[in-house]
Amino acid sequence: MTKTIMEKAIDWGRRKSPWIIHFNAGACNGCDIEVVDALTPRFDVERFGLVLQGTPRHADVLVCTGAVTLQTKDRLKQIYEQMPAPKFVLAIGTCACSGGIFDGCYCVNGGIDSVIPVDAYLPGCAARPEAIIDAVVKLLSALESQQKAEEGVK
Repeated sequence: MTKTIMEKAIDWGRRKSPWIIHFNAGACNGCDIEVVDALTPRFDVERFGLVLQGTPRHADVLVCTGAVTLQTKDRLKQIYEQMPAPKFVLAIGTCACSGGIFDGCYCVNGGIDSVIPVDAYLPGCAARPEAIIDAVVKLLSALESQQKAEEGVK
């Protein structure tokens, strides 16, 4: 089944202008500050087409920070389910990857992957804005190569 011109245009737009949404699952705010810093004009992520969205219904990439707490678990699932397919999840920081120093606490469920599937992990405490931008760009380039491979197979 070949793609129509409209489907190809939508795929191109998704690769070249990803919209992201940021969710703090229960972090100490170290990684949150770095994510916000990456979105400022100092680092100019708009050159890659990245745009921060306020609603998950328009977002392509979910950027998560912090360990998942029992209080945020259901909200994280709800946000993930509201995102249109294809959707991607990026776990930023050690806490989002594995629970970090908060793992084993009575109110911590674990890393982001204990609730929803994660496409890319970016460990660090706190992850630098340059690393965050690099991770998103690598995630999108992997998406592009995957789509090209699918087109070559069909």
